[in-house]
Amino acid sequence: MTESWSERSVEEKESMGFAEDDGHTRTGTVWTATAHAITAIIGSGVLALPWSVAQMGWILGPFILLACAIVTYYTANLLSDCYRTPDPIHGKRNHTYMDVVRSCLGPRNVFLCAIAQYALLWGTMVGYVITAATSMMAIDRSNCFHYKGRNAHCNTSGNIYLILFGIVELVLSQFPNLEKITVISLIAAAMSFAYSFISLFLCIFKLASNHTFQGTILGAKIGGTMSLSTKVWYAFQALGNIAFAYTYSMLLIEIQDTIKAPPPENKTMKRASLHGIGVTTIFYVSVGCIGYAAFGNKAPGNILTGFYEPFWLVDIANVAVIVHLIGAFQVYGQPIYAKYENYLSKKWPESVFFHKVYMLPLPFCKTRAFHFTLCKLILRSAFVVVTILTAMMLPFFNAVVGLLGAIAFWPLTVHFPVSMYMAQAKIRRGQWQWVMLSCLSAIALLVSVLAAAGSIVDIIHRLKHVTMFKTKL
Repeated sequence: MTESWSERSVEEKESMGFAEDDGHTRTGTVWTATAHAITAIIGSGVLALPWSVAQMGWILGPFILLACAIVTYYTANLLSDCYRTPDPIHGKRNHTYMDVVRSCLGPRNVFLCAIAQYALLWGTMVGYVITAATSMMAIDRSNCFHYKGRNAHCNTSGNIYLILFGIVELVLSQFPNLEKITVISLIAAAMSFAYSFISLFLCIFKLASNHTFQGTILGAKIGGTMSLSTKVWYAFQALGNIAFAYTYSMLLIEIQDTIKAPPPENKTMKRASLHGIGVTTIFYVSVGCIGYAAFGNKAPGNILTGFYEPFWLVDIANVAVIVHLIGAFQVYGQPIYAKYENYLSKKWPESVFFHKVYMLPLPFCKTRAFHFTLCKLILRSAFVVVTILTAMMLPFFNAVVGLLGAIAFWPLTVHFPVSMYMAQAKIRRGQWQWVMLSCLSAIALLVSVLAAAGSIVDIIHRLKHVTMFKTKL
């Protein structure tokens, strides 16, 4: 009788090419890792790229897109070498980004990393709420213009859409963990590809109908409502938008942890990063530059809000955005739920609030029931409500995306990977590698500071001219 896979020993699996030094079966290849990488990178940040290029112009815009791609790829390679410590090939595995920081840099840096990571997770959730509401309003306005004409009064408020999105997330937040929302996550990934490619198609269609390339060498022109200071702040904000679009490092270690060996996981992951970031960069440059060529300096902050026809295709793209963000909200939220719930349950091990499980039979399915603790029911709901309220107070798509990019770029994309690589490779202060890597980290820090400044200035300026809790497109 043929021996089943599960009956084989760890040693036999290793001899067949599946490195199982921690007892887990891994079957990932360069192609599965590439697919994961592309899925991890491409997201709602792509919608802001034409606007970002418009703030910088035809020279600086494409250059920044390529520069961010190169930096992301280079630091991803450094991070790949830290998956195993202290040796990149034979060392102990680290299963998460935080594990790598702990192994290479110690507990103090884990705390700093956690602040950046969880701030980014929550901030991204706020950004997703804003983006989803924007897409709902865009569908409403697109249909209004289609049926009533382009001169019709089609302004719409976003509060009702923010609340509807919040109600859906209140329900989904009660799923126990990420494993229970795998299907939602897969659907969300498919939707991100759908609206990204539809956005590219619509940009190409508009460019072809214009019969001319728009845009200028230096981007948005000074004059009218565009002062020199406004142009500078918008350019800084655009840096953050582009940096956010390339957010990838947080998930790299988890992707690498799925790869089988031999060959060594770091070599496979480097190839996957090359393919994944390469494909994404081609796509981003296409969307950013073709979108700018189509709209010129008047490119909208969210590219999908700039199209009205064919209205059915625009609606499909916006529906895809909404479906993607419904799932993505929970993918980013579940790690936060798990973190504070584990902490609180350990702090009060005897508390009924944290540990007693209640069961509520489902009316339409007698074989299943809803299991919950008061902690999950109340605290998760409160967390979602606070997130929705924050989005209502700060309904500024580009400014929030720029701020998120600033939060992620220096600490998570550059600083920690560079610091961990130098610690593992034992690169000493004063060596040429130390000088080069330190300069890279310093430049990334400057970019993050400028991007954060541009986004914060824009948020403050907009808050002076909007009514609180009144979201408009």
